Amino acid sequence: MKLAKILKACRIDKPENFRLADHDPAETFGLSTDIENVKPILADGTARLKEIQQRLYANGRWAVLVALQGMDAAGKDGVVKHVMSGVNPQGCAVHAFKTPSAEELAHDFLWRAVKVLPERGRIGIFNRSHYEEVLVVRVHPEMLARQKLPPGFAGKDIWEHRFKAINGLERHLACNGMLVLKFHLRISKEEQRKRFLARLDEPMKRWKFSMADVTERRRWDDYMAAYEDMIRGTSTDDAPWYVVPADHKHVAWVVVSAAIVDALEKLKLEYPKIEGKALKELKDAERALRAAKPGRTGKVKRKK
Repeated sequence: MKLAKILKACRIDKPENFRLADHDPAETFGLSTDIENVKPILADGTARLKEIQQRLYANGRWAVLVALQGMDAAGKDGVVKHVMSGVNPQGCAVHAFKTPSAEELAHDFLWRAVKVLPERGRIGIFNRSHYEEVLVVRVHPEMLARQKLPPGFAGKDIWEHRFKAINGLERHLACNGMLVLKFHLRISKEEQRKRFLARLDEPMKRWKFSMADVTERRRWDDYMAAYEDMIRGTSTDDAPWYVVPADHKHVAWVVVSAAIVDALEKLKLEYPKIEGKALKELKDAERALRAAKPGRTGKVKRKK
């Protein structure tokens, strides 16, 4: 299957009809399950993203926000590592959202995400994101008490209000030159179990395992319901969701890479053109450099 068709299958353009169960976590879209056979596709995506990121940085008019959401062990870290491997670190920043701090809880639920949004010319990656506030907090409503909302502000319609607030923010960002791309890495419960066991079996990966992972796993169905409702409520033309099958890690890497490259290429970014007075100054500088006598090192002679 061509990449364009794969992206179409993953992108949620009609959220009102969205059902999470329609998206198989083990789907390969005809890609080989052997990563060695997929490496050329990954390498091509890495090279294309590297080149277009240079134009994004030089152009300085657009910004890109990539939000990664998924259950524990879904492969968010792996996507960052493999998809962004060719990107210049100066033009990219990764933010991992953990349990909110006291300072963050003292602000509205979007504050901690807004303050680290990427500036123009840069790519920002959210490893988890502002969507934690309609996922984890929804599955664990007791967390709302820590947010110190005024009486009456945490009713049963709070999630719809938060969806609207998120949509409003992302619409605002889109109207100001930011691409917002959101990826739900969809892993099966059985594949998560296998990855947890792999972490426990390998000493160098045990640090990744937490007993909280087991606790959250018991709420699997609640999380799936929260994800389905969230995607229905927040996949928009301005900020679409891509539901990415993640049981095969390299398939997820291909999809995320292709989606980012596709969105950036549609911007038709160009390097800034140097014209007029600025071009004349460059020509003058070039002539001066070419006329400089060779052999001068600029060293200062020491007095005897």
